[in-house]
Amino acid sequence: QVQLQESGPGLVKPSQTLTLTCTVSGGSIITNGYYWSWIRQPPGKGLEWIGYIAYSGRTYYNPSLQSRTSIFRDTSKNQFTLHLSSVTPEDTAVYYCARGRPVTATMTLKEEYDYWGQGTQVTVFS
Repeated sequence: QVQLQESGPGLVKPSQTLTLTCTVSGGSIITNGYYWSWIRQPPGKGLEWIGYIAYSGRTYYNPSLQSRTSIFRDTSKNQFTLHLSSVTPEDTAVYYCARGRPVTATMTLKEEYDYWGQGTQVTVFS
């Protein structure tokens, strides 16, 4: 059974960098074929895909967030981390990490994912 757990601050001030870490257990983040994503859901809105890091280490970011996004991994800890810079109140959302296998190039279909973290609320306010 694969489990994912998000961790990070619940409150972030505008212009700061949000850092969230996803710790994976029950499976390796370098297992061939699996992609590891960050996804968020702002209040009252649908899911928004932020980006992923593949088993190979290749990354892909949502073009609308690409200039502010970085995803990297620590294979020794079986973790992957999201950095989102220059946050604004519009970045307030529940942030999820998830595992999937690609059907689309951008992995923006919910059906591509089989395991999700429980989600963590991030609020940006001054």
